[in-house]
Amino acid sequence: MSAADAQRLASLLAACARRDERAFRELYEASAPKLFGTALRILKREDWAEEVLQDCYVSIWTNARTYSPALAAPLTWMTSIVRNRCLDWMRRPRMEVQAPAEAEDEDFFDRFADPSPGPLERLHQSQDAVALARCLGTLEGKQRRAVLLAFFDGLTHAELAERLSEPLGTVKTWVRRGLMRLKACLDGTSPETTDAR
Repeated sequence: MSAADAQRLASLLAACARRDERAFRELYEASAPKLFGTALRILKREDWAEEVLQDCYVSIWTNARTYSPALAAPLTWMTSIVRNRCLDWMRRPRMEVQAPAEAEDEDFFDRFADPSPGPLERLHQSQDAVALARCLGTLEGKQRRAVLLAFFDGLTHAELAERLSEPLGTVKTWVRRGLMRLKACLDGTSPETTDAR
């Protein structure tokens, strides 16, 4: 990574410490491929790597103010978070089960659910996330899902349209209006100026 790239990541982390959501999105876009590769090399499973990475970005957002450029390069600091979370993940007791063909009901899978808090539950434990969760609750179901998939999973509009089986224009509108409503809600201004439909 070039010195310019490292400086950009350090600046984005500093902005995240000030709770700049746009900077967080840019940080995610700039670093997620590298960090996902690290998680995948350790865990050997894409689904685990994706889950751990989501948890790591919650941690990066929450702890951005503790980052010090004098102690580590920004990517080194973020990679250490990913490695530690991956090692924690591998130490967790887990049961790999093969569902019988006839057991298609959700009750079967619920019996083997991991009881520990998931990434979104841990996100809700932070003060900033409480406000975000409250504001997300003001969005209509499909619009909320589109915003979450775009923000946390980094899906493009085209990928969202395919995932949600909706027209591209509809998905774009959902994301745009959803982000406007979230901003209005987080800023404490009236969300009535935007349309949730």
